[in-house]
Amino acid sequence: MRFSERLASVLLGREITPEGFIGTLDPDERILADARTRKGEVVLATDLGLWVGERRIPWHLVSKATWGNGALTVVEATESARHGPVVVLADAAPLRLPLPAPGKVPETVQRRVTGVITTRQHHDLPSGGAWFVQRRTPEGIEVHVRPDAGTDPDEVLTLAEGIAEKLRR
Repeated sequence: MRFSERLASVLLGREITPEGFIGTLDPDERILADARTRKGEVVLATDLGLWVGERRIPWHLVSKATWGNGALTVVEATESARHGPVVVLADAAPLRLPLPAPGKVPETVQRRVTGVITTRQHHDLPSGGAWFVQRRTPEGIEVHVRPDAGTDPDEVLTLAEGIAEKLRR
């Protein structure tokens, strides 16, 4: 964004989005970095999440983001179960975004994804294992549980319920 555009956004009290952006920013949402895919789709990193097309992925739901070979690869998590402040997540298929001129998008995404994590640890279970990650969300701190492939979902749910019970005390 040029200096004149940034100045206008400050004076007008709203963000000026790149041409071709099809999403709708929240009133107080701020753009941190932007780039375009090879196909011309706008990718925005804001203080609230990563915009791909018309959809924003909140930072606390980005399980993994990597930069390599000219592309940003993002794995979005979806909520499969909730027990109070404990959320069991499942990973969606990786989304690969080729960015010929990435600007500050890769480092901004890295900083934001890791910045919402307060603690993380892996626990072995009889049928596999799971990652337990405390993340800052707009609602406060949540415990996210992401099972390893092949781990028995019932074991994970039982463990998540136990953790939620301990947190309630």
